[in-house]
Amino acid sequence: MCFVDNEGNILVPKAVRPVMDYEPTTLGEKKGSKKQYRHGNLHIREYDSHYSIHYDKIDPRNDPFGHILVDATKYFPGIMILSAISDYLISTEK
Repeated sequence: MCFVDNEGNILVPKAVRPVMDYEPTTLGEKKGSKKQYRHGNLHIREYDSHYSIHYDKIDPRNDPFGHILVDATKYFPGIMILSAISDYLISTEK
């Protein structure tokens, strides 16, 4: 088994760490995982045979917008479009 995937995540076999006793989370892309966990800035995805782990520069639990700007940039354009639509709808109601 290779211990780094094509996205730079560290892969940890469950044989090495069978139980992950960190805080479960719904924040983040699931990418086919069974569960996700967060511990500080670590984002951990649980699969059948292994865990996939990467480090987020900004913890989305503490700074969601900063996390999108730095770690999840692909969502930024969509959020800006939704914000513009929201502003437009609010301004037309007046």
